[in-house]
Amino acid sequence: MSGARVPVLIGVGEVRGSGTGTEPRSLVVEAARRALKGLDLPGGVDGISMTNTASWRYDDLAALLAQDLGVRPRHLFNAPVGGHWPTRLLDAAAQRIATGRSVVEIVAGCEAQASTTKAMKSGIDPVRDWGWSAAPGGPPAFDPDQLGSAAMQAAGLIAPSRVYPLYESGLRNRRGLTVEQADRESADLYAAMSTIASGNPVAWLTNPSDADTILAVTDRNRMVCEPYRLSMNAMPFVDQAAALVVTDLDTARSLGVADERIVHIWGGAGAEDDPDVLTRPGFDRSRALTAALDATLAASEITTADLDVIDVYSCFPVVPKLVVEHLDLRESSGTGPEAATETAVPSVTGGHSSFGGPLNSYSVHSLAAVYRRLSTGGTDDLALVHANGGYLTYQHCTVLSRNPAPRGFVGEPEPVRIAGTETPVAPTTGTTLTVEAATVEYGRGGTAQQAFLVARAESGTRVAAQTEFGDAASALALSVYPPGGAREVVGRRVRVDVRDSGAVAVTEL
Repeated sequence: MSGARVPVLIGVGEVRGSGTGTEPRSLVVEAARRALKGLDLPGGVDGISMTNTASWRYDDLAALLAQDLGVRPRHLFNAPVGGHWPTRLLDAAAQRIATGRSVVEIVAGCEAQASTTKAMKSGIDPVRDWGWSAAPGGPPAFDPDQLGSAAMQAAGLIAPSRVYPLYESGLRNRRGLTVEQADRESADLYAAMSTIASGNPVAWLTNPSDADTILAVTDRNRMVCEPYRLSMNAMPFVDQAAALVVTDLDTARSLGVADERIVHIWGGAGAEDDPDVLTRPGFDRSRALTAALDATLAASEITTADLDVIDVYSCFPVVPKLVVEHLDLRESSGTGPEAATETAVPSVTGGHSSFGGPLNSYSVHSLAAVYRRLSTGGTDDLALVHANGGYLTYQHCTVLSRNPAPRGFVGEPEPVRIAGTETPVAPTTGTTLTVEAATVEYGRGGTAQQAFLVARAESGTRVAAQTEFGDAASALALSVYPPGGAREVVGRRVRVDVRDSGAVAVTEL
């Protein structure tokens, strides 16, 4: 294959801040400089694409990065919110390079939530006291519609920490696992990821944690929303940045980039589910996730068995669990539910709870970690990186390799869109429902405070509701951890009565 317009990665840079006041802009500038180190670019940089920064507000961070680097790109793009954007942006940059519209591009992302949280707690003004950018500055503003549909908001399903556990409950039930088995699987997976993070030089947490510690509910590891302990949630209070340099193979060689530093971008595919989770057909799988994985493998004409490296988004355990299941990554010598706990660990980054969860930019770090894995002279050759956004809504995967793609670049940055099929309704007093998915949220003191329910009426219609804050009896009716031991609640029949607030009281039947 001719080297012309073959998109490749030739450099990555990452930065771990101290959490004591370095601006996201400064972090990403340093990451980009590290990625560009040793590269003399006579033609400059043609494009900069930035993931969304949630810890500080910028009108045009891509333009600011260009200004700080002293380059004048033709293409500037600032992505909206979504953890899927890193792989999608990489595919888009690679497509422009493959079609001759660009020669060199940068894909980057940054967060400084550790510093902004410190400022908020300490009464520090980052602009006045730390010299951060003031145009416009401040924390980003969010439109309430970004949190979810009217039906989702009425049911209280407006936070990832509440929605992802619903999928965990649905998946657990479909697979026939007990609560204890599913919890152990989550803990084993996250313990293994913490070990990987301990070897990552820019990880936020570098002390490995064992599965028993992850499972134990303590003051420092409280239950957030059943069944996820704090250690099973993404940890966004980090200061981290990463940048990637993309070009074509001929340019890479003309710049004197050594062959071992060149990683080929084969490309991938994406899919979007209906943003309203209540219109989706079920909570036991992700249609967008399976569609993106299947399309990516099909485009590259490879199978799971061909992959040497897999790095999966891991904001909550259900996401890697779904990928492990779909790609059949279980490493089991037995059969039945017990064997399902023996799984491969689909990460080289270290996971959101240990490496850190810099929100929309996590997978820029994943791409950097995979680049390092493929360019260190080992035997690994072919890698897949998966990224997730929204409530399992937006999925994009891409394939990287030390070798050229047999078919050339096959990436498709634009996702396939999947329509919803359900029409949820509000609960009515005295209705008998069958639980489809549920979770219970806890306060910082360790007390169950509120439950969130998706269920089916006898007619088959989907009903979604939340209990009143502080209604311990209703929360207990939907809890998988009642006094006496864990139990499954999916499939149980309950009665709901609507209160004046619109919340429901729940009674077990």
